Amino acid sequence: MKKTVKLVPLQHRNKNNIAIQFVYDLKIKQCIMKLGAKWTKTHKCFYVESTSKNKQTIYYNLRDIGCYVDYSAMPKNQSKIYSKPIAKVKPRNEVSNSVIEMPKTHTDALQAFEDYLLGQRKSASTIHTYSNFIQLFLKFYSSRELSSLDFRDVEIFLEQVMAKRGYSVSSHRQCISGLKHFSKLELGLNYDPDDLFMPKKDKKLPVVLSSTEIVLILRATKNLKHRAIIGLLYSSGLRIGELLKLQLGDLDLERNAIYVKQSKGRKDRNCTLGHRIRPMLLNYSQTYQPKVYLFEGEQEGTPYNATSIRQFLKRSCAAANIQKHVTPHTLRHTYATHLLENGVDIRYIQELLGHSRPETTMIYTHVTERKINEITNPLDSAIQKFNKLDNEAANPLLYRNSNK
Repeated sequence: MKKTVKLVPLQHRNKNNIAIQFVYDLKIKQCIMKLGAKWTKTHKCFYVESTSKNKQTIYYNLRDIGCYVDYSAMPKNQSKIYSKPIAKVKPRNEVSNSVIEMPKTHTDALQAFEDYLLGQRKSASTIHTYSNFIQLFLKFYSSRELSSLDFRDVEIFLEQVMAKRGYSVSSHRQCISGLKHFSKLELGLNYDPDDLFMPKKDKKLPVVLSSTEIVLILRATKNLKHRAIIGLLYSSGLRIGELLKLQLGDLDLERNAIYVKQSKGRKDRNCTLGHRIRPMLLNYSQTYQPKVYLFEGEQEGTPYNATSIRQFLKRSCAAANIQKHVTPHTLRHTYATHLLENGVDIRYIQELLGHSRPETTMIYTHVTERKINEITNPLDSAIQKFNKLDNEAANPLLYRNSNK
């Protein structure tokens, strides 16, 4: 018989949270603690922040261990859309998508789609993203039969929702990928997924910090734990998700290496650990004494929170008077760029970053300042060659009187 876990709205510490209620079971406790759930003595239950992402993550992980998740007490108008559109003032007659009820045929189709993605072994993040966009699509056509939707209807959805509501090009591309997968369920939709137009990716140069700016940020970070996190993100080029999953056994201080398990693309890899970060990590571990994860949250044995990292990094940048928009991923961009500027071969950088293709690394690291500065200006080159033939003036080509 399946064990039941109930999700209930909880107001705690002036925040909206989700209480996770269940008859004590060690397997369930370990599962939700790995997901970042915290224990409250006041309410005597585990809880997480009330977000659609947390709700779905709890649902899928508990279902994977054979639990029945009862979330009937949760607000039904809670939006599952994780990629947020640009805020805008809605016309009075425009109804919010979150309150649109779908018919059973549409909810069944959405559930079938989520099950299909699980069967395809897609990551939790991919399932969240694709399911959210398909839900948006189904709610947009909540009054239509699925078998009546054709290619033009899909185009109208992309025009009226994805474009007009200000979704990014990246989100637009993810939506189309979700629609292509959705078409494989053969629910009577009359469109060829191969005909869907995929907009080109934005080719934006990433924000990169200078070496001086990195040191200034570290010096401005007074908290030892925060300083160790920032230092490790930069010195090893880790993604924030990879850092949060690091356990004590994943560090090899003798070999100056970090073992990253099952990162993006379900790949393991080894990352280098800088010599200067070692004493900082040793000092941190002796002070905080983590038990399971290298960086733990308030609840012992649970991973640290990604939102907290973004917040204290923002404060450190402000304290260091850094005007650039800096995120944890900026430190990874900076790590890769500085390696390239220091002459490290692009193939080694690809391996350190965990990229499958060298093309990804080339785009990721972009053109470094060092290489641009080493390009000789054609005017300087022309004058230099001319001066070798005529030593009468410092710059004869520019200063000689052409009438003589």
